[in-house]
Amino acid sequence: MPTVRDVAVRAGVSVGTVSKALNNRGQLREETRARVVAAARDLGFRPNALAQSLQSGRTYTVAVITTDRFGRFGNPLMLGVEDALGADRVSVFLCDTRDDPIREHHHAQTLDERRVDGIIVAGRRKQTRPPLAVASGVPVVYVIAQSSDPSDFCVTTDDVGGGALAGRHLLAAGRTHIGHITGPERFADPRERAAGLQSVLDSAGLDLAGGQVFYGEWSEDWGRRAAEMLLHAAPDTDAIFCGSDQIARGVVETLRDRRLRVPGDIAVVGFDNWEPMAAGCRPPLTTVDPNLREVGRVAATRLLDMIAGTPVQGSTETVPAWLMLRESTGVRLVDPQS
Repeated sequence: MPTVRDVAVRAGVSVGTVSKALNNRGQLREETRARVVAAARDLGFRPNALAQSLQSGRTYTVAVITTDRFGRFGNPLMLGVEDALGADRVSVFLCDTRDDPIREHHHAQTLDERRVDGIIVAGRRKQTRPPLAVASGVPVVYVIAQSSDPSDFCVTTDDVGGGALAGRHLLAAGRTHIGHITGPERFADPRERAAGLQSVLDSAGLDLAGGQVFYGEWSEDWGRRAAEMLLHAAPDTDAIFCGSDQIARGVVETLRDRRLRVPGDIAVVGFDNWEPMAAGCRPPLTTVDPNLREVGRVAATRLLDMIAGTPVQGSTETVPAWLMLRESTGVRLVDPQS
């Protein structure tokens, strides 16, 4: 393996100059820096991570602690985290707590011992949680779940904006009798999605079909049962916004059983853009994407700022959602091969 000394000889400079050039530090002429980089590339030199850590006081590792055992939310989040950290050559430890406080405490202790540079704590839903028990001075960014310490920083999803996106899309499609079926009322996420839809309907002077939000569970079975309840209360319903793609799949099954066309008779919008569920629906499901990959990227970027000593403004940063258009609201997908 080529060493720093080999690179120095090849470039005709000192070992210290090689270190400055490859770590982009110090005052060097661009010609010198370019010569060192070229020599390192020609020799196939790769910096020793351990030596870099000893020199900088950093381990170039970050941990992500998650409660998402199924990967449905954690996978896109991790893609965003790696988008940000990969460019900075930072490695990632992934720790799954399985919603167990004892397991989380064990992970926190282990990460302290490994001297990670920072930690991202990701929750599945919006709720307040105790601060992570780690050594003082270790930067922590919370994702979706907010720390009870108001000085801690959190990156979260825009559920109110997502609900409003769905409502505006359905109104633009000419729907005026819009119902809403969603998850448990005890959680903030479904309440915020319902509030976003309601604000759009209020601005348009429209009432919610069925006269209420149908709160229930995150399941296809609840979608099937709630669709029956909604159509019994409001037979003229022409659109249904669902708080998750799972619920929407159940709703579409009930509409099919009733011989109602989607989107001809009733348009359906989901939430999550969970690809296997939304794309596998018949017809494919228009759905609100909470932009979890961007949430992960923003969280990792802010964590890098904190590690570098840059203050992060505010206590919460909200990432906007976007709408994935498919056929369940009348959007025709064009086959690129046709």
